[in-house]
Amino acid sequence: MAGLFEQQEQQARAQARPLPARMRPRTLDEFAGQQHFLGPGKLLRRMLEADRLGSILFYGPPGVGKTSLAELIALSTKSKFTRLNAAAVGVKELRGALDEARQRLETTGKRTVLFVDELHRFNKTQQDVLLPDVEEGVVCLIGATTANPFFSLVSPLVSRSQIFEFKSLCPEDILKLLRRALSDRERGLGASEVTATDEALEFLAEISDGDARRALGALEIGVLSLEPTQRVFDLAVAQESIQRKAILYDAGGDEHYDAASALIKSMRGSDPDAALYWLARMLEAGEDPRFLARRIVIAAAEDVGNADPQALVVANAAAQVTEFVGLPECRIPLAQAVAYVSLAPKSNAAIVAIDEALDDVRNQRTIPIPQQLRDSHYAGAARLGHGEGYQYAHNSPEGWVPVDYLGVDRSYYRPVPRGFEEELGRRLEDFRKRRSESQNS
Repeated sequence: MAGLFEQQEQQARAQARPLPARMRPRTLDEFAGQQHFLGPGKLLRRMLEADRLGSILFYGPPGVGKTSLAELIALSTKSKFTRLNAAAVGVKELRGALDEARQRLETTGKRTVLFVDELHRFNKTQQDVLLPDVEEGVVCLIGATTANPFFSLVSPLVSRSQIFEFKSLCPEDILKLLRRALSDRERGLGASEVTATDEALEFLAEISDGDARRALGALEIGVLSLEPTQRVFDLAVAQESIQRKAILYDAGGDEHYDAASALIKSMRGSDPDAALYWLARMLEAGEDPRFLARRIVIAAAEDVGNADPQALVVANAAAQVTEFVGLPECRIPLAQAVAYVSLAPKSNAAIVAIDEALDDVRNQRTIPIPQQLRDSHYAGAARLGHGEGYQYAHNSPEGWVPVDYLGVDRSYYRPVPRGFEEELGRRLEDFRKRRSESQNS
């Protein structure tokens, strides 16, 4: 009788699980996506088939199969599988699991696969606790994290683990999962006898941003909320069933830096449409608009420079307005500046020049300041010869005199033949030529 009740309780718990949990794959063949490391002959597939797992890290966005794959490993491995959630355990529980693993290995020779979900939530102390047993092979660690392990995990743990980066699922993969869930009578929604239009399923597959959990959750909500007489899951129902998406974005992690990099490179590459998209994505994710304004100002100086000096003026004005008005209005001057910087002629001559000069300052013999250029505005300067022989440029009719202001032959600034810098290049060439002729005469 107890067995019957236990079976009924298990069935009740299984039925209460949400659709994404019920539809988790039971075999590798059911697993969707990640063929770059799980396909036939790929590294992780070979490791699983040989049951020769080392410590591994699963890294990627939510809803792409990290936990599902860990559960498949639990079913297939001959080792003891222990699961922890980093958000729910402390050092005491972690040490207990490691002690059990060590005792199991010493008494039975059986290894332990320790799966730690949300591994990035462990602090440095907790991560350090893992290290000795990972190093000695007491446990085979499988860590799942949505945060870049190079940012969120201690380097010794990263260096001792094989990293597998999970990619967002493509719409075709999610479409297969949705159709499987609709037809599966045991775990899915097949018993509801609801049909879905291709348009509705394709909408969910596209809008879910590669997150299978989100797509399946929306499908279940939509099907279960249908009126008894309504047996069709159409586009209108699909649109009502899915919540506004939350942008995956960690202000201190790789999404922050990757999105900023994409914005800067799009402006540098003169693609305002791409740059505006990355700007919008970062704003929507809650990025500090002042950070965005600083990036635009830097791009105006670094990538446009004197090819269009007005770009820095526009970018700086956008930064000032952003500080003054804030969101949501500051999105407008930010967009204006992004578009201007993107379409301005490009030159990196200024940053190349200053970096070469800095390299000389740091690594070459220090150039003494010429006597004529030294400060002469204090008592006693003349006795030291400071300022002697200095020629005041404005005393010349053209406001220029052929003086060597450095004392050695160096050329840092090399204007590009684009935009206004082409004109600066002509001026510079003329000045350098005349200065050289004067010194040689």
